[in-house]
Amino acid sequence: MFAKMNNVFSLLGDQFSGSEWFPQQASTFAKENDDLFFAITWLCVLFFVPIAGCLFYFALKYKKPKGAKAESNTAHNTPLELAWSILPSFFLVAMFVYGAQSYLNRRTVPDGANEVGLRAQMWNWQLDYGNGVINPELHILVDEPTKLAMRSTDVIHSVFIPAFRAKKDVVPGRYNYMWFEADVASEKVSDETLASAVKENGSDEWDYDKWQFTPDGYKFFDLYCTEYCGKNHSIMQSVVVVHETEDDLNAWIKKVSKRPDDGSVSPAEWGKKLYNQRGCKGCHSLDGSKRVGPSFKESYGNMRQLTNGDSVKADAEYIRNSILEPKKQIVAGYQPVMPSYKGQLSEDDIASITAFLETVSDYGRKVGAEDEGGSTTEEPTEKE
Repeated sequence: MFAKMNNVFSLLGDQFSGSEWFPQQASTFAKENDDLFFAITWLCVLFFVPIAGCLFYFALKYKKPKGAKAESNTAHNTPLELAWSILPSFFLVAMFVYGAQSYLNRRTVPDGANEVGLRAQMWNWQLDYGNGVINPELHILVDEPTKLAMRSTDVIHSVFIPAFRAKKDVVPGRYNYMWFEADVASEKVSDETLASAVKENGSDEWDYDKWQFTPDGYKFFDLYCTEYCGKNHSIMQSVVVVHETEDDLNAWIKKVSKRPDDGSVSPAEWGKKLYNQRGCKGCHSLDGSKRVGPSFKESYGNMRQLTNGDSVKADAEYIRNSILEPKKQIVAGYQPVMPSYKGQLSEDDIASITAFLETVSDYGRKVGAEDEGGSTTEEPTEKE
């Protein structure tokens, strides 16, 4: 309970830090959006205060004792009634025109905007930068319009970037889009700060909330789903990094596009990174707990009972088929909801994921010992 209360106060602290109601303005839409919001808010206050004041004043002035006979009042003031009916209409028209212009600006994508594909699924984001480069982080250029071409593979999601004042629903069965132009570049922390954080974080999943910068050292803006999409809706979060130069953006894309050729990252390490980045963790646990899909603790080397009554061993070939054609061999007790990753993962990516699954599976360690000529002779069996 205290942890939840702490989270609530942390959020309130973020909103009220520096006596600001809203997050940092980091796009060309932000100031326009905030100006319209505050204009309407103060206009409402301007009308509410005198109306509420008159309400209480007249209620007290014309109060009658209980049981007193009501007085008839048929008189009226035509100029006054016309004034309070017509004059506010001008404010309503002004608000409509201002709001309509703002809406049309947000729906009219400038020519030459940089396009990034976005796929939403329970419960992660996949940003497509072309040429098979897919990553959960959104990286864009400062002072350049960016268009998100969006689709959902399952239910309704909603992209929200508070600092950009940009929000749009992502609906299954159709494409949607939104655009924005970031005008504040992301800062980069010092090499010493990054090295210290990497050392303290260790091999665990990167803690964005704790460090407030990405594993590459970039400070970021929040991106999250603002449409309830299932039990893990709250973890459907990502980050936006705004690069100052195209060379810097391209360098980042090259870095995340594939496992380094110099051997500095092992297949299992790369597989773990893909597990965290490609949405695997949302449906497959590492501790044996049941989620949308089977736990990876019981995957590699285990005998799987399928919905059609067959049994199959979860070896490298089975894992590869499950990634590329997940609806062909459905494990009994689970629904065929996993999307295909065909065209999104290279053969090295799939092999790396397999290597990672072998390290985390109880059965994988037994199989590994057998393959190396160890003394283990126990045959993997279906785990209850």
